[in-house]
Amino acid sequence: MGIRFTKMQGCGNDYVYINGFLEKIGQERKPAFVRAVSDRHFGIGSDGVIFINPGGGRADFEMEMYNADGSRSEMCGNGIRCVAKYVHDTGMTDREEFSIVSGGKVKYIKLDVQDKTTRAVTVDMGEPELEAARIPVTAHTGRVVDMPITVGDSLYRITCVSMGNPHAVVFVEDVEGLKLETLGPLFERHPCFPNRTNTEFVQVLDDAHVRMRVWERGTGETLACGTGCCATAVACVLNAKTGRSVSVQVLGGELSIRWDETDNHVFMTGPAEFVFEGEMDTKLEPAKCV
Repeated sequence: MGIRFTKMQGCGNDYVYINGFLEKIGQERKPAFVRAVSDRHFGIGSDGVIFINPGGGRADFEMEMYNADGSRSEMCGNGIRCVAKYVHDTGMTDREEFSIVSGGKVKYIKLDVQDKTTRAVTVDMGEPELEAARIPVTAHTGRVVDMPITVGDSLYRITCVSMGNPHAVVFVEDVEGLKLETLGPLFERHPCFPNRTNTEFVQVLDDAHVRMRVWERGTGETLACGTGCCATAVACVLNAKTGRSVSVQVLGGELSIRWDETDNHVFMTGPAEFVFEGEMDTKLEPAKCV
């Protein structure tokens, strides 16, 4: 018997989802397994792999997330919406409000369900972390807001936020003309980011709409990043670019983000979709060049 999987996407941010209640893969094997599965030429093809596990007493479910390069990640906004749709629409829960833990942090979910099918998911992403040491980012100030940084041969200004994983937000005049395949890796592995970073390049359209492209740590440019959209909305407010409710347009669609002034929580609302399901060979290994 092989390993059953489900391919899902949220605004084009696609992952392979594995039901950890049923499928068992040794922890030591998972990084190589993830690299093989995520390979878009020799594997299934995805931005990474997410295991849906029991919540362990802390939450109703656990999201165990891996980037395409096999490294662990603490949180994925698009991924957690897909997990929420998966557990509801496959009958693992009949509740429309429940909790999911990822990277040690519990997130609270509310579903928009029509005809027993999840149409949209709202996630309480909690409070944004703004202290530099806790993001982490190396800086001489407590918060990193509009801080100059030299990347390659150019000067940029970054605002850093953690939404359970690190983000550096850069405001630009035009996102379409950026060469992210060159610029993204330079930001990701810049010395001031001890754990590497996700980087959002943001063009402000008006006080309620922005356009964003993202370079995700361990994966590269993706069509969307839910936590990146949340970090973008927070950075927009900190830099007086928009109001607290922001529509973030990404290559794969659009997410609605609200940074609540009363409780300091960030709320993300967006879609999640099934793509296909199947069964993979248990002996799947990363491709090797000879």
